[in-house]
Amino acid sequence: MVDAQEILSALALGEARDWEFKSAQGGLPASLWETYSAMANTEGGAIVLGVKPKGETYVVVGIHDPAKTKRDFWNTINNRGKVSANLLTDRQVYVKAIGADSILVIEVPRASRAERPVYVGQNPLEGTYRRNFEGDYHCTRKEVARLLADSSDEPADCRILEHFTLDDLDAESLRDYRQRFSARAPTHAWLGQDLQGLLEKLGGWRRDRANGREGLTVAGLLMFGRAEAIHDPLAVPEFHLDYRERFSDDPGTRWTDRLTLDGTWAGNVYQFYRRVVHKLTADLRIPFRLEADLFRRDDTIVHEAIREGLVNALVHADYQGQGGIIVEKYVDHIEMSNPGTLLVSFEQLLSGGVSECRNKALQTMFQMIGGGEKAGSGVDKIRTGWSSQNWRSPRYSETVQPDRVRLVLPMVSMLPEDSVARLEEQFGRRFTSLSPLEVQALVTAELEDGVSNSRMQEISSEHPADLTRMLQGLVGKGCLRQLGQKRGAVYRLPEHAHRGGTTLAHEQCDSLHKPADSLHKDVDSLHSGRGISQEEFAHLDAIAAPGRSRRRLPPQEMRKLVCTLCRGRYLSAAALGELLGRSPTGLQYRILRPMVTEGLLVLRYPESLNRPDQAYTTRTRERRL
Repeated sequence: MVDAQEILSALALGEARDWEFKSAQGGLPASLWETYSAMANTEGGAIVLGVKPKGETYVVVGIHDPAKTKRDFWNTINNRGKVSANLLTDRQVYVKAIGADSILVIEVPRASRAERPVYVGQNPLEGTYRRNFEGDYHCTRKEVARLLADSSDEPADCRILEHFTLDDLDAESLRDYRQRFSARAPTHAWLGQDLQGLLEKLGGWRRDRANGREGLTVAGLLMFGRAEAIHDPLAVPEFHLDYRERFSDDPGTRWTDRLTLDGTWAGNVYQFYRRVVHKLTADLRIPFRLEADLFRRDDTIVHEAIREGLVNALVHADYQGQGGIIVEKYVDHIEMSNPGTLLVSFEQLLSGGVSECRNKALQTMFQMIGGGEKAGSGVDKIRTGWSSQNWRSPRYSETVQPDRVRLVLPMVSMLPEDSVARLEEQFGRRFTSLSPLEVQALVTAELEDGVSNSRMQEISSEHPADLTRMLQGLVGKGCLRQLGQKRGAVYRLPEHAHRGGTTLAHEQCDSLHKPADSLHKDVDSLHSGRGISQEEFAHLDAIAAPGRSRRRLPPQEMRKLVCTLCRGRYLSAAALGELLGRSPTGLQYRILRPMVTEGLLVLRYPESLNRPDQAYTTRTRERRL
């Protein structure tokens, strides 16, 4: 149960993705069920009844009859005409005393794959909601269709494609796949099959016993097909694969190498995997090692981790979703993202042992050539590979509108010397007395502009409750400050923390107190090396006027203002705070970083999040595509 202090802290910070406050003065509010649906279909969260807004925060007003309100809640949530599913137990709905007032707390869990979508009323197309950084939003028909497809027991890639034949497959891909299969398992019984027989064993060809139909499946076409056949409107028209190398510091150089569907290769999942694995591992150092049979093994646990990450993106992707598979290699990290949502919670993902796959036939095909497993151990392999190099732990994230899952593989030290030196300078004796886990938490906060319980779970095997105690202990020692509560809690260095030789407090104070023309000259110089004219500053000032004039601006309107201000130029959080009349830190936490995560804004320096001169620009339509 959430304690009173957590609730009071959350009230002071305002609503977030996993917190919702409602008055309930006249009984259960109608919007309660929309929020219940939204949280259940996203990452869960807490709904608090008996609270109303006051300025930018909230105050407790209490519930007149909490016992009746709680009884009414249970009666309604168990009514299938009102809500499609009850995910709650008695422990998750309780009355809490805040001073002389009573409130009702409802802790909503994330619905499982089979339970989604959770919807209001009797029609999922009309009553399904999800949650983003702005609150609840009504799902489109396409989003509902994807949730329904994920809840089905029939994998997405087993659908039989009418009017497609073996002639739509790439012969070279099939030949190469069979050779790799044979090299790994030379005596496997499936290798004695002809082409159609092998495809049937792998799930690339299927017979439907119910109606007698048979034919090529979506998996068979995705894995071995020709690009023009895969893109057919009857197959997977949204299919897209893209690999990019970004090794240049020149903003004018978009990439130093690229592999995409340009007609120069077959353009299927198998060929993409073969080519991209080579590009991702080409510059890895390979130790000379002889196996027991005296054959040289040119492979390492890092190679295996990279293959696992790539296979995960390919087999878990929603190929009907937007954006396709994107793999980007930077000097110091690798990013992989795919359309779709996670089919398990982050807790299940990190703990392993649970295998939920969107494309089970593709998973089988990769398994036969040594890529991917069905035991839910893929994330463990990735983390083990990265840990072997003492690199910073890999991290997963999930976004909506559009639905995407992203894996970042940092190739930098867990404890960079320059970061440790800055922290030692800042905290002195306090830093030298910290435990290794506490040091790791501070380094993470310094490098990634914040640390959370979920991020520490990716780094450490400690129990989540112990990690929370450790982080809050650092708050008590004055080494971290806490923003948010529960899953949404983020811990950051104090505002006087050093960032690359410049203190954050000094940076913000200096930026906020510069004359307007001087401030914007500095900001614009990040983009083009020239100062902003008085005319352009006046233009930006006029655009931002609605933000300054309204103390409580809806998040959607604030986002539109930020997009307009940053279109065609880079602006820092300090500059935007000055223009909009907001705290730069609050603006960064609530607006800017979520917009970067969702792909609406682009960082000036994506490889170095904590630069004191970090700035943001609006992503153009071309770059978003």
